[in-house]
Amino acid sequence: MFHSIQEQVSSAFHAHIQIRYGIDLPVAIEQPRQSDLGDMAVPAAFQLAKQLRQAPRKIAAELVEEIGSIPGVAAMEVAGNGYINVRLDRAAYAAALLSGRLDAPPGAGEKIIVEHTNINPNKAAHIGHLRNATLGDTFVRMLRARGHRVEVQNYIDNTGVQVADVVVGFHYLRQKTPADVRAMLADPAVRFDYYCWDLYAYTSSYYKDHPEAMEWRKATLHAIEAGSGELAELAHLVADAIVQAHLATMLRLDVEYDVLPRESEILHLDFWAAAFELLKQRKAIYFENEGKHAGCWVMPGLSEDGKVIVRSDGTVVYTGKDIAYQLWKFGLLGKDFYYKPFHTYADGRVLWVTTDEPVESGQEFGHGARVYNVIDTRQSYLQDVVVAGLRGLGYDQQADRSVHFNYEMVALSPRCCADLKIPLSEEDKKRSYVEVSGRKGLGVKADDLIDNLIEKALGEVASRHGENSAEDNLRVATQIAIAALRYFLLKFTRNTVIAFDLQEALSFEGETGPYVQYSAVRARGILRKLEERGEAIPNFQAELNAEALGRQLQLEDFWQVLLAASKADAAVENAVAAGEPAHVARYAFQLAQAFSNFYQKYTIIHEENREKKVFLLWMTDFFRRQLERTAGLLGIEIPGYM
Repeated sequence: MFHSIQEQVSSAFHAHIQIRYGIDLPVAIEQPRQSDLGDMAVPAAFQLAKQLRQAPRKIAAELVEEIGSIPGVAAMEVAGNGYINVRLDRAAYAAALLSGRLDAPPGAGEKIIVEHTNINPNKAAHIGHLRNATLGDTFVRMLRARGHRVEVQNYIDNTGVQVADVVVGFHYLRQKTPADVRAMLADPAVRFDYYCWDLYAYTSSYYKDHPEAMEWRKATLHAIEAGSGELAELAHLVADAIVQAHLATMLRLDVEYDVLPRESEILHLDFWAAAFELLKQRKAIYFENEGKHAGCWVMPGLSEDGKVIVRSDGTVVYTGKDIAYQLWKFGLLGKDFYYKPFHTYADGRVLWVTTDEPVESGQEFGHGARVYNVIDTRQSYLQDVVVAGLRGLGYDQQADRSVHFNYEMVALSPRCCADLKIPLSEEDKKRSYVEVSGRKGLGVKADDLIDNLIEKALGEVASRHGENSAEDNLRVATQIAIAALRYFLLKFTRNTVIAFDLQEALSFEGETGPYVQYSAVRARGILRKLEERGEAIPNFQAELNAEALGRQLQLEDFWQVLLAASKADAAVENAVAAGEPAHVARYAFQLAQAFSNFYQKYTIIHEENREKKVFLLWMTDFFRRQLERTAGLLGIEIPGYM
């Protein structure tokens, strides 16, 4: 609602300025520094002053006098040196909210592709992967809430070095055959992704002491890319099993996907071959005859020596395959995958995976107008290479719409390491955070972290609600644990290194997921207590007409909390524009704070004045709905009790 009026005010000023002064000026809407100055502020006069060579206050006075009425606006006034303060029609605004009018999202328009998670399918997921998936999933929820058509992809690098290293571990170090691995997969006592976690660390350590073993990696990579033989079969078994484990882990956070494009099909269906020919034809890469890159195909301009795309032994670096993949996402490659079902979600929706086997699935993916790649900051250079590849091929528009949705790493606080029983050196205990490393086997597996959060939350829930069933308490504890985890990963801006702290995340006080949940639970509780007293929840529309709303909203406190609670869509729109899910997390916390203050200040159920009581109950219900909506965008469920 607030966002819609913002847009109307901006459009009205834009149109008038264009007619009055002949200037096409995008008009920004700001928040006044003090609430008593108004509900919006328009700085257009300052923007026009230089071009018109007039004082901003004079221009502002002209605009206020001439612009006419704007739906939803009660008054406009000039303040200071030329700000235009806008005051909304409070009664009309509240009546619109009461009737259920919220900001209608724009039409679906062009397809947006968001690629996220992208865990190498060689071992269990860790906490850093959870930040990627939570950021990507929340951004998707935000986009869809604003009416965008979004396709969610999770790229599976099943032919890369990490998978090869696990295959080396199975084949050369443990002497395991494909039949042996199948037996492991069939054994419920074996947690396969955990086994591979340890095997990957062991193989990486083995390379250090036996550098000649790197030849095993090279041979394995060639076998995997060729797609035949025992090594390739092992890679296929490992990757598919680990992907299933990753999907199960992500489902615990309510993260889902539409399609799993696999790197193996990029190779087997000649996606890379097609991209390679395009790059050569359009001279986006060149063959190096001398120097340290002799025998390689190189992309110029990214560094002094250029970036190797194809090594001298003929193998392509994964950035080359990423270029082919990005071309396909935009529908520029002239090729497509085949698709087959990989998993069915609880609502019956099918998750598709690419295949090189000709099948008629009736599915079409890709062909995005804008692409967001959720990949950590350390991959920035390689993402620049992908964009440079698009530009080298002449696809400047697509390069501009190829967005690296980057983020910083997740570490652990020393206190969290102690909670998780991760041994630390005396030096590490003094650090503000401890970095994790899958290659070294140092870190916390995602499922272990979630289990630990649930266990601690369950202890708190059971102590408060021992009368409830163990099943109900476990469900509530799980909802609290997931809220704690997701909110902690989202509340920091993307360029912030996170030091995850288990105790801080689970706190019911402060800027946490459980605090947001608790506010919504409390709002529900007020309405439930009303019914327990034998009173029905009022018919708000029947009892609160515009005049009644106007009378109640004369109290500035009521108006400010209603205004704050109605800004959810504006918060989401701003977060989408900035690419910062943290903005929505922050809004959820502020909304929870506003309700907590409202709840403590006013006696809602015991209010004697009927009109005021109905108004307070409506405000409570409106807060509840807005809290639930905003929490839902963050992937947070509201428990029945806490």
